[in-house]
Amino acid sequence: MIALLLRRFLGLLFTLLIVSLLIFAVMDLLPGDPASIMLGTSASPETLSALRHELGLDQPLILRYGRWLAGVMSGNLGQSYTYGVPVAGLIAERLSVTLPLALMAIMLSVAIALPLGVLAASRRGSIFAVIATLFSQISIALPAFWVALLLIILFSTMLGLMPAGGFPGWNEGFLPALQALVMPAVALAMPQAGVLTRVARSAVLETMHEDFARTAVAKGLSSSAVLWRHIVPNALIPILTMIGLQFTFLVAGAVLVENVFNLPGLGRLALQALSQRDIIVMQDVVLFFAALVIVMNFIVDLSYLAIDPRMRKAV
Repeated sequence: MIALLLRRFLGLLFTLLIVSLLIFAVMDLLPGDPASIMLGTSASPETLSALRHELGLDQPLILRYGRWLAGVMSGNLGQSYTYGVPVAGLIAERLSVTLPLALMAIMLSVAIALPLGVLAASRRGSIFAVIATLFSQISIALPAFWVALLLIILFSTMLGLMPAGGFPGWNEGFLPALQALVMPAVALAMPQAGVLTRVARSAVLETMHEDFARTAVAKGLSSSAVLWRHIVPNALIPILTMIGLQFTFLVAGAVLVENVFNLPGLGRLALQALSQRDIIVMQDVVLFFAALVIVMNFIVDLSYLAIDPRMRKAV
């Protein structure tokens, strides 16, 4: 087991190294000169050259990559060209909005999708199955930003119950900050809940036909005991896989919803850095997103070993 974990961890580090190299190379190919954007079109060639030298943009690609990678490994993510502050502080500040938003959205998605999917599989042809099918089809068809606009119109403009946008900050109090994230979390959760409902239903249906499920029924266990003690735990692997994928998507892909609600999140920071050609911020944010995906996959792999004894025996 220790050898397996060590191999997986080394593979994680190697993947991160390759991803960091690809990110740096792609960012270097983007059009536009950060020095020109910072100084404007009226800057003299001498001033541009001096700033490029100060930022290290006149150095070879491999040297700039090595310097950036060494800084990332030491915790120094560099300084933003646009904001003039350390990028690590920017990411931490924006992550304090995006991470709670993603956690709220994924918890809401699981709370809706798991019961619907399980009941739809265990009670085929019932009203639960019809509701689950309709919900999954409708929620998948509705884009998150459109759901966000509907929520603003209904709960902010018409009813006046929720703030239409903005984020007061956690220092203004837990409840006001949480209230500002409720509608964005619902908008993000709805499409993901539809997908997860289908995955949960398919996984439970497939597991119901396994030999151990028929054996449990033959032993005289009640249908609810067979479902929740035997079938659902053994159907968790594809469900956990989807939850892990959805969480990383919610962190990295919330940029549209963050813009609709005017939330200072990580996705919005990446979009602003792209428009301002702030290379160092873009590199660090994209690397953070990539690292999050890789780490979540690693955690999901470990969860397989925790919930499935067959995989532990295979190891």
